[in-house]
Amino acid sequence: MQITTASSKGVGDENEDGVFTGPGGVVVLDGLSAPKDLPMACCHGTPWFVRQLGARLVALMGDEQPLADVLRTAIEDVNAMHSGTCALDQEAVPAATVVMLRQRQGILDYLVLSDSVLVLDTAGTIKAVADTSVEDVAGEQMAAALAGPAGTPERAARVSELVAVQRTLRNSPGGYWVASTNPEAADHAITGSIPATEVRRAALLSDGASRLADTFHQLSWEELLDLLDGAGPAALISKTRSAEASDADGIRWARFKVSDDATAAYVTFDDARHTQSSPADHDRVG
Repeated sequence: MQITTASSKGVGDENEDGVFTGPGGVVVLDGLSAPKDLPMACCHGTPWFVRQLGARLVALMGDEQPLADVLRTAIEDVNAMHSGTCALDQEAVPAATVVMLRQRQGILDYLVLSDSVLVLDTAGTIKAVADTSVEDVAGEQMAAALAGPAGTPERAARVSELVAVQRTLRNSPGGYWVASTNPEAADHAITGSIPATEVRRAALLSDGASRLADTFHQLSWEELLDLLDGAGPAALISKTRSAEASDADGIRWARFKVSDDATAAYVTFDDARHTQSSPADHDRVG
């Protein structure tokens, strides 16, 4: 595996994404932002959680255990790192989406939890894998929160209301699942394994880096992979920033952040597979 990465902060004080690589593979995490008017039950914050979880995932994924077990163990390990002042059983705790890709003994294993995206170019098809269950359970509230131009107090208030609703649905039966303090989230991830010889290339994307394809519809998934192949992850993020700047009020492309944290990892392989051509299908699994 050859892995190229880039990450860039959007609006906000700190980049809440993370990309982590190791001998066995790569992990991309997208930390869930918390509006400043909503309290947090953890004193550490989202960037700390992303760093700790990512480090544990990379350390553990070299083993042969299933990636869902890796995620479960990593969540348990990070729980043990919290201080006694953190109320881990409350809704307002740090959380993140997860995308993992691991190579072992001729097999590629993957895991996707929540709405970050894994794009796979395999044996004649291009497929985007993402868990879109948050849209299924809170789609109406999400649409209402996005009404009107971005950057207004009214929009900010609606987003805070949405996050408050999402917290009640997060990591609970009938809701949606993210990596946080509940290890059971690992059981709800999308997982799979593919013979490594069938994979030409892959991309792991936070939703800030996938939006040119799945939100702005400026690129197909194949074109996004071609951009990564020709110019690299930093160029994908730069092109995304240009598109965001062209719609600064968020009217053309409704979104929660005019400029979101964006992280991309592009994976190729040290053989001739990535020089082959294949037709593409742009299905999204979730």
